[in-house]
Amino acid sequence: MTERLAVVVTTIQPPTRSMISLAKAVSDADATLIVVGDAKGPTAYDLPASQLLTLEAQRSGPFRLGRTAPVAHYARKNLGYLTAISAGAGCVYETDDDNAPLLCWAPRKREVHVATVAERGWANVYTCFTRIPIWPRGLPLEQIRRPPVNLPTIGDSPELVLVSSSIQQGLVNGSPDVDAIWRLLFDQPVTFGLGPSVSLSSGCFCPFNSQSTWWWPPAFPLMYLPSYCTFRMTDIWRSLIAQRCMWEIGEQVVFHPAEVVQERNEHRLLDDFRDEISGYLGNGMVAETLLATHLKRGREYVGDNLITCYESLVRSKHLDARELDLLRDWLRDLEGAVPKSSLPADPSPPSPATPRTVASAGRQ
Repeated sequence: MTERLAVVVTTIQPPTRSMISLAKAVSDADATLIVVGDAKGPTAYDLPASQLLTLEAQRSGPFRLGRTAPVAHYARKNLGYLTAISAGAGCVYETDDDNAPLLCWAPRKREVHVATVAERGWANVYTCFTRIPIWPRGLPLEQIRRPPVNLPTIGDSPELVLVSSSIQQGLVNGSPDVDAIWRLLFDQPVTFGLGPSVSLSSGCFCPFNSQSTWWWPPAFPLMYLPSYCTFRMTDIWRSLIAQRCMWEIGEQVVFHPAEVVQERNEHRLLDDFRDEISGYLGNGMVAETLLATHLKRGREYVGDNLITCYESLVRSKHLDARELDLLRDWLRDLEGAVPKSSLPADPSPPSPATPRTVASAGRQ
């Protein structure tokens, strides 16, 4: 049975050229496009297969978070996730309004062939797909000169295994997701190589973003974007929390070659830099705090573990205590939004048995 796919985007402007392309791909995939607005609009969105959630609709809708979450913040996207899940989506794909799908873009499956990075600490996944000096937004500055990632091989080919992953990130060509320091120093168009998809072993962090990301039900609680941090850190700190929680259900995040191209909306780089300072100073400490936080093993504890992670980050002063009230609203809303038929039948974590090795890569 094919999973129902919903695509979630947040915007404050009319349909961009990238969104017109995305809407066509969504329509061709028989999916739904959910567009989340904010205080600046929009008030209408005339694209096929799209549903606009204005700020007024969010506040008057069924979710408590629509009334309690701050406005004028990227984290209003949480209302799009809840709307998609309540409509029965078995997979939620998120992107931004300046990303257009490449020809290879297509709905993904949770089962995927990957090369596994057997490292601990930090990994720069971008080095698996390019030789130019580049790092993802959120990688601690002290890690940007670390050696490229080494992938396992069989002879001259990458060794691939079949895994299930409930969070999968696609890279972005054109203007990839990097920090303001990279743009100030090196800014240039980037085209990533094709390469095999990559997963990180437990204990290995690489920040992922909200530019081109696929989510499945076991990880739905982990979609929550925090509101009491900057626009440039909300998806990055979410990604570190999500990775820590994923290890407790026996899964790892998967990174794919580029599947969209970004025609970047106008940014003021010094404003981006200012919004990233808390990350430059804190990303490494956020990860250390999460590693030191004791979590419970099993899918049934994902929500509890999420709260535990946020409590740790509040105690360490990385997040405001007000975040905990919003997080609890999110979990209550999510519990009411998830159709009972989509809940995991087996709450126990998957077996740690050795995954099946395969000989070649392919588009999943």
